[in-house]
Amino acid sequence: MSVAFRRESDEEHKEPRFEIPLPTGPNLVTERGLAQIRARIQELQDRLAAQPPEGERTEAERDLRYWKTRQATAQIAPTPNGEEAAIGTRVTIRLNGAERTLSIVGHDEADPSAGYVSFAAPLAVAILGSCVGDRVNFAGKPEAVEIVEIAPLS
Repeated sequence: MSVAFRRESDEEHKEPRFEIPLPTGPNLVTERGLAQIRARIQELQDRLAAQPPEGERTEAERDLRYWKTRQATAQIAPTPNGEEAAIGTRVTIRLNGAERTLSIVGHDEADPSAGYVSFAAPLAVAILGSCVGDRVNFAGKPEAVEIVEIAPLS
């Protein structure tokens, strides 16, 4: 048989699994975000303790390396004063005539569909440091976003 038709295993033809990329910049987190990181680590350690099959084990080990790195580099964001938009605040804005409430959090805690936005997201960057009544530039439009309300996350 020709060696062109011989294959030792499926493993040699799979795409390599690389490490999960780490976001650039500081790893600022809220207390809630740090608790989520710790819970994810515990979940992965429990999964590994159950002796999963090789492929699942390899993926869980990779994920565990990521989350342990995120825990080791986590920096709790300063407690917000509630007067200006910061990490750990819930901000209600008016954009294009519609009000929207978002919570500014760390990278790993972000869930835009639930209203949790990373502090590095363009909208969060635009409003960080602003106060109620301020109008800030966004997406190339001057004063596109009006800050309606700011409160600390509970």
